[in-house]
Amino acid sequence: MESIYIAITGCQHYYGTKVLKPGTIVRLEKDLDNDYDDEAIAVTLAPLGQVGYVANSVGTVPRGCYSAGRIYDKFENYAFAMIKFVTKDFAIAEFLEEDFIKVTIKFRLKEKRKKKYKNKT
Repeated sequence: MESIYIAITGCQHYYGTKVLKPGTIVRLEKDLDNDYDDEAIAVTLAPLGQVGYVANSVGTVPRGCYSAGRIYDKFENYAFAMIKFVTKDFAIAEFLEEDFIKVTIKFRLKEKRKKKYKNKT
């Protein structure tokens, strides 16, 4: 499947782009209470909370990226994305398929167990 890229904007209203590093996984969550955009998708980073929004207007969606409206129906309530590039004003992230997330979580849990067992011996 072809990669889907999104832009994360509005970071200046939260923590700025400095908290977003390439390789970081962020959570995308439909903002059902947004009065300005029916397809708004909030971007959160644990433990900070919201760090921005998925770009959804002609002026904020860079060429080659999907808008929030284009990915809105690709997931139920939340999904995940991996930060790929960070600029002063926004970040580009790769939308992650659910299967990728499940495999990654299983791998990380397995690695944690290995470290825990290794530390006990």
